[in-house]
Amino acid sequence: MNGVLIIDKPSGFTSHDVVARVRHILKQRAVGHLGTLDPLATGVLPLVLGNMTRLAQFYLASEKSYDGMIRFGFATDTYDAEGESVGEPQEPALTIEHVRDMAGKFVGTIEQTPPPFSAKKIDGVPAYKLARKKRHVSLKPVSVEIKQFEISTLEDSRAQFAARVASGTYLRSIAHEMGQLAGCGAHLESLRRTSVAEFQLNDAHTLAELEKAAQSGEVENILVHPRQLLPLLPSVTATEEIAAKIRHGMAVNLSDFSRAREVKVFCGQRELIAIATRVAGTLFHPRIVLV
Repeated sequence: MNGVLIIDKPSGFTSHDVVARVRHILKQRAVGHLGTLDPLATGVLPLVLGNMTRLAQFYLASEKSYDGMIRFGFATDTYDAEGESVGEPQEPALTIEHVRDMAGKFVGTIEQTPPPFSAKKIDGVPAYKLARKKRHVSLKPVSVEIKQFEISTLEDSRAQFAARVASGTYLRSIAHEMGQLAGCGAHLESLRRTSVAEFQLNDAHTLAELEKAAQSGEVENILVHPRQLLPLLPSVTATEEIAAKIRHGMAVNLSDFSRAREVKVFCGQRELIAIATRVAGTLFHPRIVLV
């Protein structure tokens, strides 16, 4: 089975847990994801199946959107609600104007230090493995882009937010740093991913829905339509002759696409067979073949 499936990840599952569950449900080994979600988080987790795993390279820098809650009053060692409290709890004296002012300091391109409990590697070892052993974790700041970070409500020390960020951004770190700015500590209490690239929550299905579709032989009905993938790339429907050449990795002439850098090549309405890159003029060579 080849396709893209959007799962609404439940809280408490790692992204690897979801992949393992989908492999079991579909009885298929070739399953991967397009961006890790922390176990605490829920929401959009795009999975690629079969030959579509070759599309993962096109989603490495995908923009992501989130809704979440920051709780002020104490920090945690993981920067989220799953960790142990750090320091004495405090009663924060915050106004929504103050919290919004702090949030504004994080919008734009900033230097961010990843959480110690993260998959970032130190000398080849994931930081979270060292942190679990109470070993000192020193991660270097990285440049990340936060395109939107808006506080909608503040009730009982909890600030509801919406964020839109570039790949590699840790919202746990933002929550932690806001607690430092406020002087009372804070952590990320909940997080729900609402989009990854072109994939939205209304495209997502629960694991229970996937299992039901698999039992009734209707999995294809809940896969993302291939024409919706990589919407910024133009689509071309190939003739049988051109499709045969592309399947064998041969360059082809696509006369109507002389200005496009890359195109999606279809055989019929649903079968995405390749992503092709322009070599010169109207000559395109398949960058990846999906069949």
